[in-house]
Amino acid sequence: MRLSWLWLSLLSIILIPFPTAAARLLNWQFDPQANRLQIETDTAIQPTAQLVLNPTRVVIDLPGIQLGQPKINQPINETIKAVRLAQFTPDTTRLVIELTEGYSLDPAKITIQGSSRNQWTVKLPQPQLLANQPGSPALTTPADPIPLNVITPLTPPRFNLNNSSAQPVSPPATAGQPLTWLQQRLAGYRKTYPAFQSGMFFLDMDNGNYVDLNGDKIFPAASIIKLPILVAFFQAVDAGKVRLDEKLTLRPELFASGSGEMQFQRPWTQFSAQYTAAQMIIISDNTATNLILKRLGGPGVLNQQFRSWGLKQTVIRNWLPDLSGTNTTTARELVNLLTLLDQGKLLTPSSREKALAILRQTKNRKLLAAGLGPGAVFAHKTGDIGFMLGDAGMIQMPTGKRYMAAVIAKTPYDDPAGWTFMREISKIAYTYFNQSQTGSLP
Repeated sequence: MRLSWLWLSLLSIILIPFPTAAARLLNWQFDPQANRLQIETDTAIQPTAQLVLNPTRVVIDLPGIQLGQPKINQPINETIKAVRLAQFTPDTTRLVIELTEGYSLDPAKITIQGSSRNQWTVKLPQPQLLANQPGSPALTTPADPIPLNVITPLTPPRFNLNNSSAQPVSPPATAGQPLTWLQQRLAGYRKTYPAFQSGMFFLDMDNGNYVDLNGDKIFPAASIIKLPILVAFFQAVDAGKVRLDEKLTLRPELFASGSGEMQFQRPWTQFSAQYTAAQMIIISDNTATNLILKRLGGPGVLNQQFRSWGLKQTVIRNWLPDLSGTNTTTARELVNLLTLLDQGKLLTPSSREKALAILRQTKNRKLLAAGLGPGAVFAHKTGDIGFMLGDAGMIQMPTGKRYMAAVIAKTPYDDPAGWTFMREISKIAYTYFNQSQTGSLP
């Protein structure tokens, strides 16, 4: 059964946020395999919910939320007829999960819980045939709507954006079980490249299951270091310390060789902070990175910020281009960072979506991106300094399945086999996760 990702804009499989506005629904998604609805708003809310009969449907109201879109009716499968969305009242958005006629739910097994005040999950039990249907168990339903309990998070997990020393939230990078078959398959492939040293970490975002092959080994970060710098930049934006439209000045000491186009501009040229951050990622501009580093206070300030996120080995020791590889990271820490970003624990919803939109535009498609199937969406950052290749990001498959990947490898200098290694590692993982959707795993 295909995993349906239901988006408010064009119902595409790609996460497309609404334009930034107060009190709006950012996105929602329904997983028919897990019978799980996930909801995200751009502000804290307290949903209400009830189970209504004839036909059976779970009704969730989001008070204070403006939909700003036409009504939506998305078919699901043979037991769950549809998920509907509409503006119920001028200040309330309503989501309805409607079951196929003849099916009902045990209200005691419906859970509605917030991971934060703007992120909520509705988990349904398996729908059951009503007692008057052929072949059904003795399931009966009461006559009146049933209020459903909504579990509010005790404390919001988001960081204090004005305090870089805030206690970090540990990402659940190993909350699940090892993916033994995939790990063995990848380990076997690694042996075909005895001259390479590599570390990799993959995380199934649905259940927390993972692959860890030298995930804690410290490697040169190269341009992958720009990934945590981008997060730090948007965290400063959220804290009001940086404006997206403010001008950054290209001072002579910030020029850097290697990738990028800003190095060819005249000194004292000015660029907007948002444009500079985007160039840092999309074309991996080293000079743009130094402008952002300078604006955020330099390597020492950012290293402290990284540590507050629980990143102990992700360290900036030199300004870019750092061709000797003194800046470091690990595959596991990159996935941990991506997990925190995905869970909304580092950035506001608006800034998180801006960051992901930039990461999706990364131009270098020769590494992990080259091993993905058609239609996959990859928000990622690459790195290459001749003797080291790396790539880390979030993959969304056309089925809606999502996983994270971080692979770093030391190779003989400028060895083109490094690209093949990265591509094939990615292809093995992508094929595995694709088959896990169809039930055709070995």
